[in-house]
Amino acid sequence: QVQLVESGGGSVQTGGSLRLSCAASGFTENRICMGWFRQAPGKEREGVATIYTVGGNTYYANSVKGRFTISQEKANNTVYLQMNSLKPEDTAMYYCASGHWVVCPGLEPSRFGNWGQGTQVTVSS
Repeated sequence: QVQLVESGGGSVQTGGSLRLSCAASGFTENRICMGWFRQAPGKEREGVATIYTVGGNTYYANSVKGRFTISQEKANNTVYLQMNSLKPEDTAMYYCASGHWVVCPGLEPSRFGNWGQGTQVTVSS
């Protein structure tokens, strides 16, 4: 059974940085598409970034390009989201998700089958 556990959320001021972590377990193969998504109150869940675990290929939403970086540490099955130059509009619950490798490089939440519980990110102006 796949388990995803996020950590690293918090409150920062505009321009600050946070690094989110997603500890993954229970995978039966190494070809996975891992992604970070976010959902603000009253809004739909949206894709932020994805990474293909074998090739390391990454893909970003236009709204975070140049500010966020998704990466992985294979040794401990962890995926990270480094968030720099944070803006108030980045405030949301952030979720880690996994899907079949063919899902990458997409950002459509419905194509990801496993989800973590989420970690809150709040950016104040």
